[in-house]
Amino acid sequence: MYYGNIIKADIANGTGIRVSLFVSGCTNHCKGCFQPQTWDFEYGLPYTQETEDSIIDELGKTYYDGLTILGGEPFELSNQRELVKLIRRVRAELPDRNIWIYTGFTYDKDLVQGGCRYIECTDEILDNTDILVDGRFIEAQRDLMLNFRGSRNQRIIDMKQTRKEGNIILSSLN
Repeated sequence: MYYGNIIKADIANGTGIRVSLFVSGCTNHCKGCFQPQTWDFEYGLPYTQETEDSIIDELGKTYYDGLTILGGEPFELSNQRELVKLIRRVRAELPDRNIWIYTGFTYDKDLVQGGCRYIECTDEILDNTDILVDGRFIEAQRDLMLNFRGSRNQRIIDMKQTRKEGNIILSSLN
């Protein structure tokens, strides 16, 4: 896996102060994407153990609320297998930090069993995600007034409640 950027003290990609990891690789290719360079699976730098350690070290600072993973596309199959390791470490070492993930895929279609982006670790990722922002960016539905998303079709899903109740529960941030 490669990554395009790590933003420290990010306040744009979730609530509070966050560390944001922009992974590389995306097959959605949304028209009007704000960073199409991340479509390339080898854009940026290789994601290594040292990269992961630096994210954990940074996230350990007391002023952080959580980690945001976006891209590119976190739920590309090859990215999931690396990201699940990072998510496990956050939950084990920093259990008070929340995790947001942005995806162009749709939770109840693509990320469920039988979906095009469902693999052996997808459920573990989703079970450990607090907020999932899902749905492709649709340029015709672009709305600069929305919280934490770019187009009206995208949803901010409370994953803890969604996984508990078995149906989609939107966050109050919608």
